[in-house]
Amino acid sequence: MAQRFLIVGSGFSGCVLANQLVQQMDCTITIWDERNHIGGNCHTERDEKTGVMVHQYGPHIFNTDKKEIWDYVNSFVPFRPYVHRVKANSKGKIYPLPVNLQTINQYFNQSFNPSAAKAFLATLADKSITDPKDFEEQALHFIGRELYEAFFYGYTKKQWGCEPTALPASILKRIPVRFNYDDNYHTNTYTGIPEDGYSAVMEKMIAINGITVELNRRFDPAAPPPGFDHIFYTGPLDAYFSHVHGRLGYRTVTFEKFYADGDYQGLSQMNYCDESVPYTRITEHKHFTPWEQHQQTVCFREFSKETTPDDIPYYPKRLETDKNLLLQYRFDAEQLKGVSFLGRLATYRYMDMHHVIGEALAFARSFSSAHREGSPLPIFANVENG
Repeated sequence: MAQRFLIVGSGFSGCVLANQLVQQMDCTITIWDERNHIGGNCHTERDEKTGVMVHQYGPHIFNTDKKEIWDYVNSFVPFRPYVHRVKANSKGKIYPLPVNLQTINQYFNQSFNPSAAKAFLATLADKSITDPKDFEEQALHFIGRELYEAFFYGYTKKQWGCEPTALPASILKRIPVRFNYDDNYHTNTYTGIPEDGYSAVMEKMIAINGITVELNRRFDPAAPPPGFDHIFYTGPLDAYFSHVHGRLGYRTVTFEKFYADGDYQGLSQMNYCDESVPYTRITEHKHFTPWEQHQQTVCFREFSKETTPDDIPYYPKRLETDKNLLLQYRFDAEQLKGVSFLGRLATYRYMDMHHVIGEALAFARSFSSAHREGSPLPIFANVENG
């Protein structure tokens, strides 16, 4: 007898899972999403005024080193090659990011070669810090105060809403400094953007017999709909339990949209590093599709703020208090029957698209295998280890 599954959320986690389960099992799947579109925060659509394909919840550049995942997404919509180049506006001057040999030479008015640049930065690094305790110490330990204050301090404070000294050093696991002139923001083998947008990819994923989608449909964990053999939840984990232990910390993003003629800033992303500038960056979306031509342009100033109950959560803060809350919610989830949790919100992690897709592919395999063998069904798509 065919199983009936409900998937809550139509982002990449939900769509990949539906696409795989309906092919691997005898089942029918219903997807609910409380928004009026599929795609979650990766949703794309044409701007009515300019015709530009807009990433409605901020830019997404697909990149991965895994050919399996690259081939999988390309099987739905072709991904066009795209190189993401970012510039930084610091004290009114423009520099390339990530910090590279050009940035160093330009900032210090030098002409270092790679070995000379390494030696120079070593003289700036604060070696009195042997065990960095926070974000600021981590940066000062590797690159010194001048580059830290020019490119990291103000941007980080705006992005996270607190002094960098309040953030764990782990947020800055590796200082993104390159001692060559490579300004490609991503280093993975496969990088691109779907020619018809991300929503088109997900639409084709779920355009399979056995999958139905219901939009503007809100899921209430306190009153789960009857008739389903299993529920897969991709929303915020704390919301599933009505925030009984408190709210997990997130930063969210708001956007200020504006139009211009021609080309506004000459590239897709300009970061504003100074604390005095209220927004973190400006994105110009026509540059995400360089194969298209548009006479007008549409841009977005991005502002970071603390997430309120009415906001869309974006970036998990994962401070110590958050991690303690997370363990409580995971314990509660593991007591449930007939519910599984996957995706960045349900597992409370920052995840790039290829991580989300890869994890959903693996979770579908493990779930269908466990169901076939009569083994305990997996509850979470990841093991929480901090």
